[in-house]
Amino acid sequence: MHVTDAADAPLRAALRELRGRLEVPDHFPPTAQAEAESAARAPRIPAGDGAVATEHTLEDATDLPLFTIDPPGSRDLDQALFLSRRPGPSPSPTGGGGFRVHYAIADVASFVTPGGALDAEAHHRVTTLYFPDERVPLHPYVLSEGAASLLPDQDRPAVLWQLDLDPYGELTDVSVRRALVRSRARLDYAGVQRVLDDKTAEEPLALLRDIGLLREELEVARGAISLSVPEQDIVEHDGHYTVEYRAPLPAYGWNAQISLLTGMAAAELMLASGTGILRTLPTAPDGSVARLRLTARALGVDWPHHTSYAALIRSLDPGRATHAAFLQECTALLRGARYTVFDGAPPQPSEAVHAAVAAPYAHATAPLRRLVDRYTSELCLAASAGEEPADWVRAALPALSREMELGAQRANHIERACVDLVEAAVLRDRVGEVFEGLIVDIQKQGPHQGTVHLYDPAVIGHVETTPDGPALSLGRALRVRLTAADPGRAPVHFTPA
Repeated sequence: MHVTDAADAPLRAALRELRGRLEVPDHFPPTAQAEAESAARAPRIPAGDGAVATEHTLEDATDLPLFTIDPPGSRDLDQALFLSRRPGPSPSPTGGGGFRVHYAIADVASFVTPGGALDAEAHHRVTTLYFPDERVPLHPYVLSEGAASLLPDQDRPAVLWQLDLDPYGELTDVSVRRALVRSRARLDYAGVQRVLDDKTAEEPLALLRDIGLLREELEVARGAISLSVPEQDIVEHDGHYTVEYRAPLPAYGWNAQISLLTGMAAAELMLASGTGILRTLPTAPDGSVARLRLTARALGVDWPHHTSYAALIRSLDPGRATHAAFLQECTALLRGARYTVFDGAPPQPSEAVHAAVAAPYAHATAPLRRLVDRYTSELCLAASAGEEPADWVRAALPALSREMELGAQRANHIERACVDLVEAAVLRDRVGEVFEGLIVDIQKQGPHQGTVHLYDPAVIGHVETTPDGPALSLGRALRVRLTAADPGRAPVHFTPA
């Protein structure tokens, strides 16, 4: 979700007030900032047994012509990749002996000293927080957009993955090591899509489509689900706000498949070693899917009873506003995700799976923006080398799951508060108007309070009848009157018309 109006506009002012009310930090403690600046000048590479080394001791992999793919203007670059074919005869349609993926991940552990002030602040923040108008970083900008970021034409310490795939995109071999890398180019999704579509991309970039499509086919075969959630732009026109959706380009999905592949490989490495932290998700309860069916009905999304949730998701067009709004609602099924820590014995297979991935999975590819990924890198480096994890990594695991879950709850709370604020901004000039909607939820307090999903605009809000009025009925179409919408002060609120 992005806001495009001026810095002094009412919605941006309300967002600044929201950050203050939620006590979101606007700076780093001086000791943490000082540590970050010192580390930016002289990274300390973990070398095992508590020892540290310098960049000069790293394996030199700067000959790999890596490139990054991110939104335009991004500077917190966690990943860089290089794709190639592996030689060998094959009867497959792709030809050759398969593919090799080199995937460099920012080596945050080389800049954050365990137990130091910067480490403590990262454990306090847990994740980068995203607001419609700005983001609040996990690490100081001197690292996240500077010395630790895989910016082009800069030598950087990295955790370098080598993932070998067969001609059909299945993973056949994986290794992880520390190395010095140098990205050659910073690309964006629109530019990548353009050269892929007009077939002018060089082979390392052209293979992104080939490998991405193969991995998407494997995803379907597993019964997995990738949500192609559109970006929401909140656009101001003559003092009024509207919501516009931007569907992600295919190149975004293909790039995401490389990250997903790495997260799955990380999970398998840690499971085989007996120590790790997974991102797990149980199968969605029937009640949650039933609620989504009501939301689909409210938005006019055709969901035949014989069609599974996974099949429906793959059939949607994120370029259509109603489908885009429905995909936004589908993210609610991911709210049951948690972090599963193990040390000594891996969890049972049924407890190690992420239901949306339909396989074991770990957060591994965004250490500049998410705390747990720094630990995943260290665990996978040890597992790949056949060594025990460092003491500081193992010592952090028992508390890490709870820290991450609290951080995720905070991020979700902020996201909900931002949605409430933006919906109020969209409807602030329409208080008193009547809208058509559908009751998609009844609150536990009783049948007189619930949630209504408007047909147009695609806004969700609280609806309440009087205690002596008719009870709300789940799945019922209802005309409602907007009684409140004040950005930052009162979320949208409806009563039956």
